[in-house]
Amino acid sequence: MKTIINKGSGLLLGLVVASTVVLPQQSFAQSDEMIEEIVTTGTRRADRSATDSPVPIDVISGTEFTQAASADVQDLLRTAVPSYDVNTQPISDAATISRPANVRGLSPDNVLILVNGKRRHRGSVISFLGGGISDGAQGVDISSIPALALKQVEVLRDGASSQYGSDAIAGVINFVLRDANEGGDLQVNYGSTYDGDGDNYRVAGNIGLPLGKSGFINLTGEINDVEGTVRSVVRDDVLALIAAGNTDVADFQTVNSYTNTVPQYWGQPDVTDDMKFFVNAGIDLSENAELYFFGNYAQRTAEGGFFFRNPTNRGGVYAGPTVDPITGALDPDGIASVRVGDLDGDGPGTCPAGIPLSGTDGLIMDPAILAAVSADPNCFSFVETIPSGFVPRFGGDNEDMAIAAGIRGEFSMGTGLSYDFSVSQGSNRTDFFIRNTVNASLGPDTPRDFVPGGQEQTETMVNADFVYAIDTGFASDLNIAFGSEYRKEEFDLFAGDAASFALGPLSDQGFSSSSNGFGGFPNSTSADQDSIAAYIDLEADITDKFTLQAAVRFEDFSEFGDTTDVKLAGMYHVSDTLRLRGAYSTGFHAPTAGQANITNVTTQNVNGVLQDQGTLPLSSAAGQLAADFIESDGNGRPQLGPEDARNFAFGVSFDVGDSTWTIDYYDIQLEDRVALGQNVNFLDALNYTGDQNGGLGPYASVSDALTGLDAAGVIDRQDFIGLDDLTVFRFFSNSFDTTTTGIDVVGNFGFALGSGESTVTVAANYNKTEVDDVGSLNPIDDDRVRALEDLLPNIKGSVTWTHLMDNIRTMVRANYYGGWDDTGNGVDGIGAVVLFDAELAYQVNDKIEIVGGLANLFDTYPDKNPGAGDLGQLYSEASPFGFNGGQWYLRARMSF
Repeated sequence: MKTIINKGSGLLLGLVVASTVVLPQQSFAQSDEMIEEIVTTGTRRADRSATDSPVPIDVISGTEFTQAASADVQDLLRTAVPSYDVNTQPISDAATISRPANVRGLSPDNVLILVNGKRRHRGSVISFLGGGISDGAQGVDISSIPALALKQVEVLRDGASSQYGSDAIAGVINFVLRDANEGGDLQVNYGSTYDGDGDNYRVAGNIGLPLGKSGFINLTGEINDVEGTVRSVVRDDVLALIAAGNTDVADFQTVNSYTNTVPQYWGQPDVTDDMKFFVNAGIDLSENAELYFFGNYAQRTAEGGFFFRNPTNRGGVYAGPTVDPITGALDPDGIASVRVGDLDGDGPGTCPAGIPLSGTDGLIMDPAILAAVSADPNCFSFVETIPSGFVPRFGGDNEDMAIAAGIRGEFSMGTGLSYDFSVSQGSNRTDFFIRNTVNASLGPDTPRDFVPGGQEQTETMVNADFVYAIDTGFASDLNIAFGSEYRKEEFDLFAGDAASFALGPLSDQGFSSSSNGFGGFPNSTSADQDSIAAYIDLEADITDKFTLQAAVRFEDFSEFGDTTDVKLAGMYHVSDTLRLRGAYSTGFHAPTAGQANITNVTTQNVNGVLQDQGTLPLSSAAGQLAADFIESDGNGRPQLGPEDARNFAFGVSFDVGDSTWTIDYYDIQLEDRVALGQNVNFLDALNYTGDQNGGLGPYASVSDALTGLDAAGVIDRQDFIGLDDLTVFRFFSNSFDTTTTGIDVVGNFGFALGSGESTVTVAANYNKTEVDDVGSLNPIDDDRVRALEDLLPNIKGSVTWTHLMDNIRTMVRANYYGGWDDTGNGVDGIGAVVLFDAELAYQVNDKIEIVGGLANLFDTYPDKNPGAGDLGQLYSEASPFGFNGGQWYLRARMSF
């Protein structure tokens, strides 16, 4: 039969997909019925089946999407889509709060995310620690979407910038919201790991209600809580301290409530206060006009642990200079010590430079000098107040909200000209916190908990889209779609509390400033950019066997100029069971307002010398001086503009008996990828500027250079406020080039088995990225090249078998992860693994279903980290299937 089930998603991009799926509200008795689903991704022409699509699209039903242990949409996508990769982030700064994901091995901001066919706003987190693949990316916070709100998920596996604009390089993922006007679901999930940690629960509900006589309002709410896991070992340095007789560290390892006998919290972060709400609504205003509305609110707190701070050698806090082993006085030829500060600031006085580590194996402090330091009120060492060392706890409070509204229909009955006018706005904000740490430069007056500040991304979109069909003598009408879009984005940085970035009185004595582990933002800043675009999209069946699609889009950015992108795609029906398809397109990713304007300067202790280091905009006065300096080498000038992409794809779709298969090859070339470059020496750049302007300088310090160049009229010192002590900084600019090639294979077939019906689905992906050019002006280093090329498995895939018999449904899935290299820990040649999932569901009656499942059935773990004793990491955080081992879950669902 043919069922139109996407009324709430807009006229934008219609496509019909033939597939056997289990819809969220279906009973088992209905699930074997073949239906055609109207989806909204990949074409602006209606009545198009998946087998006739010029580009590959996967459709994942709401029920299939939730057949997993995790309730996080990111983890569900990783299970359902082989080319989608996301990792648990145990110690990754802000990436712990909003996990960066990759499609086809590309950056998180190289895939476009839609909700009901409308562009989704980005998250607030810029992933400075992104494992090498996601470094510097600012992607969408997908975790704010509740799984129960979804009718289906549509994955377009092809470039689509000429249709959608920026970011649609690796593909497009469209989350289609439920739009029923009656009935509902209530679900309760509970699960844990085989090891007994990581307890998690989810309570979710969905209800559809009528809105007037011809409308609907569909509401979804969800509450989640996920406890952290611990997959760490006692570090070698901790064992050495305990063996040497350090009783403080020994006591710490037995009483630390976070880590359950190991002084290092390393594992899955805690996620608490996780609440999500979505609404989707529409109502007919007349026979040819519909008003629609959808939006969301979500919040959560994510918290994880940082590395253990050793009480004998942590730089800037505990580690002191080499000292005389008897007196503790400075001695270049002496022994290691624990740092001591002079609180009155009048010089060393009676305080030693350090407490000698003269005990067992150089790990135990001299007791007499330690006692003398403790007795002298003018002397201070952190071993007095935190003798066991410490483990900072870092996290953030994330808030996400969005609203979209529009009107769509036909201008007058019979004209055939359809329209869709819409306005949407979304924002995502993260407020960071760090606990159980210090600002060492404040000495004994340091707080232990800090608020380093926050970040917020806000986006506003205005769209006008039109579709008109003309009879031109082809086998079908010529479908003409055209429209325009205005988009504005704003990125705000909020300053932290004063102590989180303060340069305290002990800073000139080797104690580091700022909150240790994640320094606060010293200033609040705001930046914005906007763009305007226009497009035209043509599609028709030229003959009964040949379909052709063409699109062109022009977009002009306030900060980066303009870009024009094109797409040409076609399909040829060789026979009723064999179809060939291909596509060529160009695409782009425009730098975000955050990447273009983020400013953050922190003070670090580098080899005993305090240095201000930072990230500044390339467009800033300092950034432009650095660009002049780099250009002097003759290799050109650093620029920040859109990444350019070229996509080529060729595929075949065929039927064999009752099975349908698609095989698609793709080649994606990306040039001028946006990256954070290497540090630029600020004084060198200033001295170059002086030399080019009448031979001024050279200057001995940044402060002197700024003063001298300002007096000579070369610069305006007001453009450099707060940078007098800046030594080095970096900035986002266009950098390296890559080529990504791969093959997607998708197949499904159904058959009778016993007294029931079975379905087998096969999905596999081969993907390989090669770095063609590391960049001459802003080069990436060898470690990032290795991560881009080897960190992810080249081959991923799954085979899923589902069986329906009376009131019982079973699911068994085999997940294959190919070999990979743990580039972060220097471990190559990690072998392939196969993980198994299993689920059993019993339909108690037509309203109640009970489900039990096992994820990673045989409790498979990644290879142990051979250097686990160094940092306490038992497994690599880059493991493509996580490191928590097997998990079990129970789910009860009531439909009404």
